[in-house]
Amino acid sequence: MQQGIKTPESPPTRTFLFDIGRVLLDFDFESSLVKLIPERINNPEERIQQVLEQKDSLEAGLIDPESYANWALKIFESDAALPQFYQAWQQIFTANESMWRCVRQLASNNHALILISNINAIHCPWIFAAYPEFAYFKHKILSFEIGFLKPEFAIYQYAIKMYQLNPASTIYIDDQPQNIASGKALGFHCWQYDLKNHQAFETWLEKILVTG
Repeated sequence: MQQGIKTPESPPTRTFLFDIGRVLLDFDFESSLVKLIPERINNPEERIQQVLEQKDSLEAGLIDPESYANWALKIFESDAALPQFYQAWQQIFTANESMWRCVRQLASNNHALILISNINAIHCPWIFAAYPEFAYFKHKILSFEIGFLKPEFAIYQYAIKMYQLNPASTIYIDDQPQNIASGKALGFHCWQYDLKNHQAFETWLEKILVTG
């Protein structure tokens, strides 16, 4: 942010729920996973899609990383070892620096920051070491740990109960419309984030912090 988020002299602190993917970090599974697939395979995109279609089971904690990785490598007909799969699965992210500037300023203004993410045990805790600024988030709601996925109401209800949230004073940022719909239904102030239009988010955020 060039000018920073403008807030009153003594603005009330708020609680923020942040999604990770396509909000704090962009990601591209395909470009990374395709490197695991032998050149003789003529339909790599279809095989990657087949693997990603089962990703929810991993993110809900219904399957362990080793079992998922071994299954995926069979789908790929790959000779790669498990560590190679884990590395390819992890090396998909790019930091969204515009949003991280917002995070730093929100933290400096003493707002409470909480992660709420559909994510898996291959990405965690690796992601928090790879991107140390996640330390700004004092609390984390991770789908694979609690067994609930967005947009299920249960994951948001878990957040409300665990952290004693008042939805009316909680701001929720996510890129997926179905997740935003659940957040709105439970009373959060919501913004559907678009990586290609970060400035729209900052304009909205400035207004919401000033007017409540």
